[in-house]
Amino acid sequence: MTADKYLIEALGKHHGRSVFQCGTEELDRYLHQQAGQEERRNVAMPFVLTKPPVPDVIGYYTLSALGVDHEAWPLEIAKKLPRYPQMPVTLLGRLAVDSGHRGEGHGKRLLTDALYRSWQASRQIGSMAVVVEAIDQRARGFYEAFDFVAFPDQELRLYLPMATIAKAFTG
Repeated sequence: MTADKYLIEALGKHHGRSVFQCGTEELDRYLHQQAGQEERRNVAMPFVLTKPPVPDVIGYYTLSALGVDHEAWPLEIAKKLPRYPQMPVTLLGRLAVDSGHRGEGHGKRLLTDALYRSWQASRQIGSMAVVVEAIDQRARGFYEAFDFVAFPDQELRLYLPMATIAKAFTG
């Protein structure tokens, strides 16, 4: 996806990852050491934001499949779901922006791209929501600003129904 001369694409060997620092060691280490391995093993698909022609990573996110236990959903949603033990969702596993690029709207840009890709994939492979595991309360606030809702008894696990995402992209 391109916008404002930025590019979001699947992580490749040509992307400059070594200079990326978001201020959270776990997220930095993931991009530097694990992201490529997880992509090759089909565990998670990392997407990176760059500003061509410079291939340095400004931000990134990952998507993967996940099953959420039926009883984990809020009662008003669980009542409407089929009685399968787990419900299929898309996991937005990580999302981070380089600290030198904070305040430039890249978090929103990355989240919008992740939601769009998730919605597009859900039209081919069932997924009823996008789920995030916020790393802390600040991250939780970021997702709540985009209408994500916390699971009962799991304050850092949030979801956004795919129907809500579809409305955002189809009007």
